[in-house]
Order: sequence, then structure tokens, then C-alpha cells
Amino acid sequence: MTASPTDDDIATPPAAEEAVMDPAPRPHATAEEVEAARKDTKLAQVLYHDWEAETYDDKWSISYDERCIDYARGRFDAVAGDQPLPYERALELGCGTGFFLLNLMQGGVAKTGSVTDLSPGMVKVAMRNAENLGLPVDGRVADAETIPYEDNTFDLVVGHAVLHHIPDVEKSLREVLRVLKPGGRFVFAGEPTTVGNFYARWLGRATWEATTTVTKLPFLADWRRPQEELDESSRAAALEAVVDIHTFDPTDLENMAKSAGADEVHAATEEFAAALLGWPVRTFEAAVPQEKLGWGWGRFAFGGWKTLSWVDEKILRHVVPRGFFYNVMITGVKPGN
Repeated sequence: MTASPTDDDIATPPAAEEAVMDPAPRPHATAEEVEAARKDTKLAQVLYHDWEAETYDDKWSISYDERCIDYARGRFDAVAGDQPLPYERALELGCGTGFFLLNLMQGGVAKTGSVTDLSPGMVKVAMRNAENLGLPVDGRVADAETIPYEDNTFDLVVGHAVLHHIPDVEKSLREVLRVLKPGGRFVFAGEPTTVGNFYARWLGRATWEATTTVTKLPFLADWRRPQEELDESSRAAALEAVVDIHTFDPTDLENMAKSAGADEVHAATEEFAAALLGWPVRTFEAAVPQEKLGWGWGRFAFGGWKTLSWVDEKILRHVVPRGFFYNVMITGVKPGN
């Protein structure tokens, strides 16, 4: 098990890999750095995700228990289908806090893992989460377009909500295929479709404006977050517009993966009705003090999402074009055995 990460030495790679000193997280970007990041998407990725790292799991209601284990395993199975499990060694690209890989490992999908992200802050938190769970995981700060592992290293590469942050997605997919062993599989989930992103962003902006306006009323003052926190969230939202580079048509994403050299490529989509609820809920949670949202709210939010996800799966996916759903997932295999 890798030693607990520190700010100065986030992770130690396996013995087979050359040791690299990773940069320290920068959780508080200056106004000058934010302005520079508007013209430099990779700097924006680092600043935005370092800023989010320590609160990311809370913001997105991420956990490492049965709820999110089932969610992660469900996404994997939905696009990859039945597979002989577990994979021996897996890599999560753009790991964030480790949500996808760590929960897949707990769900029996992989034995050992590696995590990479352009954000030192995210790698630090992912490694801390892995240590707390007792999972055999190493981590590296790395660019998804130049993955710092040898050819034919991994049996599985996964990612969640990462492809839309990468400037050259096809180049990254070629890198994924390079580090996979022949016959190895990749699974990426949680990517925004072009149509889904349009209505999700609209709902998010409308909810934010409505909530921050209504909570200015005197009798709702205790439902308003401090102005400095709202201002910081607005700065983060400005960077979010820079770091979210792509949206995807499912067919175009399939063609991109095939062009990169993958076999057995297949895309699937999910969350239509669920996204229409989920985006206002998540935005509202970000706009009000956390202590105002108790167990009842959590039960409503998760229960509503589960119910509408069932409607999406059992009914709407048969009548609504797949490009209208919010999330797209993609899988493929490296040629050869």
C-alpha cells in the first residue's frame, strides 16, 4: 500500500515505474491566475480541480459505500456488459477523488489500481481515499494526453466525467490503447451529450439565479451562504466554463474511439428525466448552507433520482433518441490477445 500522500510528495508509483516528485496542490487561485487560465485550458484544469478537490465528494454526494459502489458498477455493466472479473490491474484516467475506480475495485471489477489526474489536489485526495479504504492503489499527477506508464501495462482503463476536459480526446484514447494490454478494455462514463449539456446548463443557471435572489429576502437570510462563498463559487463557475471543453454526440464518440484504433466500440446513454431533476437539486445544494439540508432532503434527492432513473431505463430509453440523454458512456477493446 502506498504511503499516505503529503502536499510535497503526493504519490509513489510502483517499483517498476521511475519515481517522480509530483507538484503540490494549489487550492486557492489568485484573480491573476484565474485570468491567465481563461487562455490556458490545462492551467484552468489544475486551478479549478485543485480548488474543488477537498470538497468535491461532498459537492457531488460521492461516497465509498454500497450506494456509490452500486452506481459505479452499474455504469460499468451498462456499457461493458458481462465481463470475466476481476481485472488484474486497472488505471483511472482523470481520477478526481478516485470515485469511479475505488468503487469499482470495491465492487469486484479490479484487484489493484493506479490513478492519474492533471490536478495534484485531486490525486492527493484520491490517494487518501484509497488508503482509508485499504485499497492497493498508486497515484501520479499526469496529463491524459501523455500517460506516464509503459506500453501494455493495464488490463483495464476507466474514467468518469474526464473525456470532456481533455483538449485532444482522440490522442488520449490512443494513449489509453497504448498502455492497455492486448485484449484490454476501456470504459468511460459520465460524459455530457451535446443536447443534454444544453438543458442541464440552462437548468443550473436558472436554479442558481432563483436561489441566490430569493435568499436575499430578510426572512430567508439564514438560507443564504455568506457572500464571499457565493463570490468564490461564481469564480469557480467561470473557470468551469473553461475546463468543460467538449460535449459529445454518442455516434461521433464511437467513431472517435474507432479512429483511435479500438475494437468492439459501443456507446450507451442514460439520465434524461433524472437529469431534469438532478441538475436543479445539485445547484440548489451548492447555493444554500449545507446545514440546512438534512436527512429528509437527502432522501428526497436520492430517491427522486433513483425513481426517475428507473423511468429512463424502463420507458424513456425506448422512445427518446439516445442523444437526448444527459450522460454518454463508451467502451472499447485494444486489438489482439
